[in-house]
Amino acid sequence: MSTHVASLCNGPSVFENELGSISQLDTSSLPILSGLSIKRIVLGPGAIREPQWNVNANQIAHVTSGTVLVSMLGNADEFASFVVRAGQMYHVESGAIYHIENVGEEEAEIIAALRTSLPQHFSLQSSVSAMSNAVLGNTYDLAASAFDVFGRADASQIVRRDGAAVVPDTAGLPNAHLFDLEGQIAPLAYPYGQAKVARKQYWAALEDLSMYSLTIRESGMREPHWHPVTAEMGYVHRGHGRMTVLDPDGSLDTYLLEPGQVYFVPRAYPHHIEVLGDEDINFLIFFDQPTPGDIGYRATASAFSCGVLSASFGVPERDLPHFPFTPIDPLIVSRNNPIDSQH
Repeated sequence: MSTHVASLCNGPSVFENELGSISQLDTSSLPILSGLSIKRIVLGPGAIREPQWNVNANQIAHVTSGTVLVSMLGNADEFASFVVRAGQMYHVESGAIYHIENVGEEEAEIIAALRTSLPQHFSLQSSVSAMSNAVLGNTYDLAASAFDVFGRADASQIVRRDGAAVVPDTAGLPNAHLFDLEGQIAPLAYPYGQAKVARKQYWAALEDLSMYSLTIRESGMREPHWHPVTAEMGYVHRGHGRMTVLDPDGSLDTYLLEPGQVYFVPRAYPHHIEVLGDEDINFLIFFDQPTPGDIGYRATASAFSCGVLSASFGVPERDLPHFPFTPIDPLIVSRNNPIDSQH
């Protein structure tokens, strides 16, 4: 069994009721995770992810389906309320209280990455319930008896909205916490794939996270590469593929990928991805830096002289492959050869 991959969709839920579900992968369920974790939130029509705040992590989230309203209160009384549609993303700072509400007519799905391997949060309902009626009365300039209607039961993380959704008139205005990823013209585009990117260069709110929506066509392959200062956590949104990761002890971990799975590659571990079948594969790839970078095998061959390569591989210079000069690594390369068997 691979140590680098696990299912986000088929594993046990952190919370589930008739309105939706929350599933999560952290170090308790995928021990190789370091500095990152991931959640999948599913909300039925009229469902609300109750107000809560992350204790120890900034968060970015991609709405893969549906339409949600996000309202938040951040540091120094920063209020924000905005609608997020499929293909768009939102950002929540650590400690900011926020809610997610399905304001559409279909199920909404959100894939969220947090900048910690073991996330913690507080619930608004639970934190208010922890205080006495007298304390609450003093806080809101009300009689203590006003809070007799509050129960002290454990919070239900997903609750039902009564009546129609209320979307503020300002919810459609530009917002620093909102980013239209799929509306972006892909900065990295090839005949055999593309990447749309949410990184600090394009989204100023990012401080310690970023994300690529990477699509690889059957005719392409993500070349072998590594990220010198960046870990990588990928969610398979569509398609099927195969990935190989090289560990420092020299072992190779090759595994198949299908929708709903999550993989993790620690910093500086070489890895590559290729498509299986005729369907394109799409990943939501999260990084633990605001501007990820990598070193690829292709450019590496241009960084050293033929003499160095000859000595390193034990191959006479005249027999070396003709490595193309590559000053800038491509993100995706053309797959000119058929898929080989696993190593």
